[in-house]
Amino acid sequence: MTAETRAPSDAPDYRSPLASRYATKAMLANFSDRRRALLWRDLWIALARAEAELGLAISSEQITALERSREQIDFDRVAALEAELRHDVMAHVHHYGEVAGADAGKIIHLGATSCFVTDNAELVMIRAGLELIMDRLYTSLRQLGEFAERWRAEPIQAYTHFQPAQLTTVGKRACLWAQDLGYDLETLEQLVARLPLRGVKGTTGTQASFLQLFAGAEDPHAKVRALDQRVCAAMGFSGSIPVSGQTYTRKLDTWVVSALADIAGSAAKFATDLRLLAHEREVEEPFGSKQIGSSAMAYKRNPMRSERICSLARFVHSLASSPRETHANQWLERTLDDSANRRLVLTEAFLATDAILNLVVDVTAGLEVNPAMLRKNMADELPFMATENVMMRAVEAGGDRQALHEQIRVLSQEAAGELKAGRGNDLIARMRADPQLGAHVDDASLDPARYVGRSPEQVDEYLAGLAQLLDRHRAREGRFTARVRV
Repeated sequence: MTAETRAPSDAPDYRSPLASRYATKAMLANFSDRRRALLWRDLWIALARAEAELGLAISSEQITALERSREQIDFDRVAALEAELRHDVMAHVHHYGEVAGADAGKIIHLGATSCFVTDNAELVMIRAGLELIMDRLYTSLRQLGEFAERWRAEPIQAYTHFQPAQLTTVGKRACLWAQDLGYDLETLEQLVARLPLRGVKGTTGTQASFLQLFAGAEDPHAKVRALDQRVCAAMGFSGSIPVSGQTYTRKLDTWVVSALADIAGSAAKFATDLRLLAHEREVEEPFGSKQIGSSAMAYKRNPMRSERICSLARFVHSLASSPRETHANQWLERTLDDSANRRLVLTEAFLATDAILNLVVDVTAGLEVNPAMLRKNMADELPFMATENVMMRAVEAGGDRQALHEQIRVLSQEAAGELKAGRGNDLIARMRADPQLGAHVDDASLDPARYVGRSPEQVDEYLAGLAQLLDRHRAREGRFTARVRV
């Protein structure tokens, strides 16, 4: 049984959770059995038409018959043929000949090898899948950009090692998330631009069979080159891979799945940060009015979407090593140990990444910021941050920097003890009472905006660059709306 044929109606009914629960309908349709079979037929039609245009004895009636019967696919009949022939492509060739008629059936697959349809169709689906992923990245980036702009100057506790550190802003942190996804969009942009078709290469990539078909032409090599170019153009590609064995180099698969794994990593970084922030009740993913966080603890607001992003990302990451192994183990012009692996890995990687970005779009559309919690969580740390400014002013007034540093260190340790005991941070009061420091503690010492540096300006500068990236992909506007199936 292959990915192209359907299981008998009495077979156990199992569907991958990616298909039944997580991935979007558009991505499922792109990698569906019917989509694959139709692409095979498109390739056979394109090949026949190009061969006819270049002088082979293929009639317009034969091509019309192929076009007319293109969508007549009986997958049960294909499965029966495959069980008999033990060859998936030939099962489809025979079935297509049955529905197109004997005369048209004679010219299906003329000069081609199985990889003419399998590899070329996969590259078409891969490119279409990358376009769908870019639609989701575009929407995620636009929404994160809008969020960052809205909260550009809102102070929030920053963390290094998940320990309190110098403040940042909500908008600045959102730019960190967007920047990673923006790099991913640019990577896919370049990958799609470089992705070739396998084209018309023959059994071992030498084009020998096609050269034989045009042996009587004045310049058979020119005919074969033109055949390759015409089929590529018919399938929407500007060109084919320069050289191949029986298959296109599996190096392309490593590029694609590695890029998908990178996207999963960016999404998981965002989701992990959001899970940590949700613990602090500072920024949270959207939570439905009737959503249940726990079957036992009715008060819970578990970050379910973010957790699912991380879970699916781990799966995509686990797939990334497989194409490298497949590429490394393709003996000479090719072996067949790539086939079953690729049918699983390529499709599942796309479906899982699609599911991840569906969730990212959903989350970024409804991120919730809790300013009161931001202020509450900063309150305990702001006095420590104020110490450097207080010390600098005291030094400017003639104080001894090292002696002031030691006094602040002592007072800070005492205040930290009070904080750990649950009595709050009284460091400002301690410094005000100190004869060397008191005159240099002003009322603005606890203003969070004094400690965010250039965060608001960095948001503005980043968003200006993001706007240029989004402008290049403006045609994607409105092409994707998240629909999360729980």
